Amino acid sequence: MIHRIGRSLRIVGATMLLTLNSLVHVAPLMTVALVKALLRVEPVRRICDRWLMALVASWIDVNSWMMDHLTHLQVSVEGLPDAMPNGRFLMLCNHQSWVDIPVLQKVFNRRLPMLRFFLKSQLIWVPILGLAWWALDFPFMKRYTREQIARRPELAGRDIEATRKACRKYRDIPVVIGAFVEGTRFMSEKHAAQNSPYKHLLKPRAGGTAFVLDAMGEVLDGIIDVTLVYPHGRGELFDLFADRIPEVRVNVRVLPVPPEFKGRDYHTDQAFRRDFQNWLNELWTEKDATIQRLLERAAH
Repeated sequence: MIHRIGRSLRIVGATMLLTLNSLVHVAPLMTVALVKALLRVEPVRRICDRWLMALVASWIDVNSWMMDHLTHLQVSVEGLPDAMPNGRFLMLCNHQSWVDIPVLQKVFNRRLPMLRFFLKSQLIWVPILGLAWWALDFPFMKRYTREQIARRPELAGRDIEATRKACRKYRDIPVVIGAFVEGTRFMSEKHAAQNSPYKHLLKPRAGGTAFVLDAMGEVLDGIIDVTLVYPHGRGELFDLFADRIPEVRVNVRVLPVPPEFKGRDYHTDQAFRRDFQNWLNELWTEKDATIQRLLERAAH
């Protein structure tokens, strides 16, 4: 009983601190973003960008401090690259839990440029954070069902154009574009429904990743392949601050952008589509083996 009360108090306290941290950082962030939007002068925009990145890094620092001091979570990282704060990268990662995002931020904050994800359009309505993501130029994507696309085929091209529009902004600034290539968090029932050929992964979705390469391949400095493993069980954010997630293992590889993929159009080039899907499937086979190795190492 006492243990349950203590866990509940821990969750409530962490939620309050997370909210306070977001409020403290989002207010000045929105102010700087407004100045940037109104004063379209390049020197001013560059200064605003630096302030925005500093505010984000500070926000992540506080969140990471909370993970270190309010939980017993151990984050083990292998293959961490040297700091590359001025590069442009595409990050490919498996998706286990919503805890993945604060873990990635903790590992790469101030080491790589700010990590940006393509977000569902509904997330812009998330209190506080939705405004922050909008101010930081996170791209919001609408997802259409097959039935909607069948009725209105023009919808199929809207996400492609939204991807290209976002990537045009990123060509001139340091950035890490994050992609959870499976498209959703891993769950046993989804794994079974897909009849996935991988033991620990869902099938990768090639389209979005290929469109980013199409739009930015010439300026990308590399691909960051990240594998996340929760060897003693995963959970969501409330599990993290209830101290029910003891460990996460992170494997990092920096890969070159395959030169044969640059300047190709995934939408119209069938040969490129086949080659890219084969490359991604091979990468996922390697990632599946990495997960197995990390799990076996944790068991010893």
